[in-house]
Amino acid sequence: MKILWITNTLFPDAAIALGKAPPVVGGWMYGLAKDLSESNVTLTVATVTNFGKDEQVSVAGIQYYLLQSNKPKTFYDQSLVPKWQKLIETVAPDLVHIHGTEYAQGLSLLKAYPKMKHVISIQGLIGVIARYYTAGIPTKQIVKNITFRDVLKRDTILHAQSSFYKRARLVEKVYLQNAKHIIGRTQWDKDHISTMAPKAAYYHADESLRDIFYTSKKWDLNNAAPHTIFLSQAGYPIKGLHMVLKAVALLKPFYPNLQVRIAGGNILMNDAGFKKKLKRKGYGKYIQSIIDTNDLEKNVSFLGFLKSEQMVGEYLKSHVFICPSSIENSPNSVGEAQLLGVPTIASYVGGVPTFISDGETGLLYRFEEVEMLASCMRKLFEDGDLTRSLSEKEIEVATKRHHRQNNCKRLVQVYDQILNVS
Repeated sequence: MKILWITNTLFPDAAIALGKAPPVVGGWMYGLAKDLSESNVTLTVATVTNFGKDEQVSVAGIQYYLLQSNKPKTFYDQSLVPKWQKLIETVAPDLVHIHGTEYAQGLSLLKAYPKMKHVISIQGLIGVIARYYTAGIPTKQIVKNITFRDVLKRDTILHAQSSFYKRARLVEKVYLQNAKHIIGRTQWDKDHISTMAPKAAYYHADESLRDIFYTSKKWDLNNAAPHTIFLSQAGYPIKGLHMVLKAVALLKPFYPNLQVRIAGGNILMNDAGFKKKLKRKGYGKYIQSIIDTNDLEKNVSFLGFLKSEQMVGEYLKSHVFICPSSIENSPNSVGEAQLLGVPTIASYVGGVPTFISDGETGLLYRFEEVEMLASCMRKLFEDGDLTRSLSEKEIEVATKRHHRQNNCKRLVQVYDQILNVS
């Protein structure tokens, strides 16, 4: 069976082989690709880049193609059509698997080969994300915190939301109108697909995680830093950092040394020179205002972009992991935390309830209810029996959900089903 993957992210093995910096996102795909290549699947992975030239490299039994495009990935590029034609003639795949509807590179392939069998994996849904993009931030605050950089680039929070709506209309909608087969993994994406692409066949297939999350030691309360919270990202409003900080402000009188540790770049730009500070986005300015108002400067740390080993280290030393997003489908950070056994709190949004049973495999709260979030945090800070119980049950459910061999078998099963449809 010959399968062509179209991905939004260049895989680390290919990046290193080509002398480029490996990415820190999309890690769930790497292990699954490795498992597929070791089965009866001949796997090719194609990614559209702006590196300057088309390239290809073979690593560990997987053939990688990098297709050059001078246009943003968010919109259709006609110049990719002949490149896809050449690649398809070379690879001759039985099936094309497009990962995500967020970017348009797969649309040019579908135009070049409209009758080729393909399946689309749902990652997020751009149109739905757009609804929740402002994440409860009042419009007055969005306008108040617009920065020089936002004006110069015409890239305020509201501009970004508008861009998501546009991509949903011009890219995602076209994908779903042409989709005959769709892979999802939560009740949320299944419900949306039933209305957005009612004629498409839907297949459930769970995702695998990065290797180190299977081999790492598990979380232990005795080794956790008391009252330390870990967030896996916070770069833009839907990731909900502002809500966490408001909850932290409620708890600080009881836990003055409470720490919020955040993976990713410092959106505050408070450790940068004057010129770099001019690049601060409105969301960063808004977060700084919350920190200043509530005297949280010593309670918040941005950790920079972390390698997988560093991510594991942060998970294991945290007291609590929080996924506070205004919308998610199947956050891999929750899967990672659960697989390690880190007591997890998450907002009750999107597909998160497919991952967490409240009180059993994590704690859930309404996204906008910062008082509920603060209460969940306090429960885990104070109740060691609860944290240990959650940890044990999280490991159990995540081990089953993210079982590498089973997930690989299931995906091959889906491919077989699609190829056997007339």
